[in-house]
Amino acid sequence: MLRSRHQRSRRPAFVGVTVVGAVLAGGLLIGLPGGASAAPSGLADDYNGDGYRDLATNAPGAVAGGKAKAGAVVVNYGSSSGVSASRHKVTSQSSAGVPGASETSDRFGTELAGGDLNNDGYGDLVVGTPLEDVGSDADGGSVTILWGSSSGLSGGTTISDPNASGHDRFGQSLAVGDFTGDGKADLAVGSTGKDVWIFKGGFTKSGGAAGKLRLDAQIDSGAAPDGAVQLAAGDFDNDGKDDLVIGSATGNFVYRGGSAGLTFQTEAGAGYSDALTVADFDRDGHDDLVVGNDFVSVLPQPAKGGYATVFYGGTAGVDTTRSALFSQATAGVQGTDESEDWFGASLAAGDVNGDGYPDLAVGATGEDIGSASDVGTVWVLRGGKSGLTATGAQSFNQGTAGVPGANETGDLFTHALHLTDLNKDGRADLAVGAGGENSDDGAVWVLRGATGGVTTTGAVSFGATSVGITKSGDDPEFGNAMSGQ
Repeated sequence: MLRSRHQRSRRPAFVGVTVVGAVLAGGLLIGLPGGASAAPSGLADDYNGDGYRDLATNAPGAVAGGKAKAGAVVVNYGSSSGVSASRHKVTSQSSAGVPGASETSDRFGTELAGGDLNNDGYGDLVVGTPLEDVGSDADGGSVTILWGSSSGLSGGTTISDPNASGHDRFGQSLAVGDFTGDGKADLAVGSTGKDVWIFKGGFTKSGGAAGKLRLDAQIDSGAAPDGAVQLAAGDFDNDGKDDLVIGSATGNFVYRGGSAGLTFQTEAGAGYSDALTVADFDRDGHDDLVVGNDFVSVLPQPAKGGYATVFYGGTAGVDTTRSALFSQATAGVQGTDESEDWFGASLAAGDVNGDGYPDLAVGATGEDIGSASDVGTVWVLRGGKSGLTATGAQSFNQGTAGVPGANETGDLFTHALHLTDLNKDGRADLAVGAGGENSDDGAVWVLRGATGGVTTTGAVSFGATSVGITKSGDDPEFGNAMSGQ
């Protein structure tokens, strides 16, 4: 998503200069686990095909090719011991084979999404750069697919904007799913317009998408010029075709997938949503939709500091009559509901304890702790036969025992969240990004999944410099977004 409302003045992009510029320009690979398997895993987020899921994180304010705020993307490769700072690869528009050129304030990697788009068994990374100037079109935006391979991400292909004169910030929202049910991954791309474009799979490195479809969303473009600011994919009706959720300033609109295209199903929650995620929390065969409403400007609202609502799936799709709302006012959720907490600003779903039911991570980037403001906290809610519950909820911040670091004003811990199994033990690990850490250098934490839930034992944390991005007059904001958010 494009994080405009909470960026404030300090939220630009990626880092670099001299040392960093050289690192980003070469797409340096450091300590890649020895030799990916001959037969790639087919996992959507395994970019080197070795059978371990990988973690992709942006640094939109990084210097690349000597250009300030040009932006870059960092992949930390999974292994039997999880991820570490040493096993990483940095990619920018100065990397060999990546289309375009690093330019000032492009913010390459503002938005990320993953999937095997060319069906070769390697996960590919889709990169949105909505502030890139395209010719004379200021902030026209661009979308690039970085291709997975046995050596990790290598080279890329541009997905051209079919309606460049009709909108700006093409690539400000992305989602990958099989919307036509043909067994091939499709790509949905949003912009400031009400038109959302579906690029059809079989993608190829030389030709891009196999075709495209235009979807005119139910967005009131006059009242809400932000367009499609959130996209999410999931099979809510269990018909074998992914459905698409379009989040905008005027509501969240669900479209059912179909062989001929997408058709409107329902609206799930009114008003601006800052995050969307999808999982089958009750394992009934239908995916469920979670909407995060972190910005509460008009009262009365269900919560002063933001909330997350799960809408359960059913035979007709998203069922708005069957829902549950969670906030810091919910019994079992630690903390106090306060204005500008931004509870629901980030969301992620995954099975942290290996019981077969996905769990939900909810971030509150504006949470104040003691005298420190905008510190940030994450909660993990349990999935189960009856769906999501706050019973047994866990809560973590940099003041939690075992979590590296300390709570400081402006850290924005939980600016990004991701749940995926990085060490192949059958339990999802919780990755947390904080673009504001260390005066907007940014950092990433990984807390492991365990039978009792998320644990701080063996927690890992690394900052921008640890992955080859050195602060040099600009703010890298490493950890602003992660693939799969």
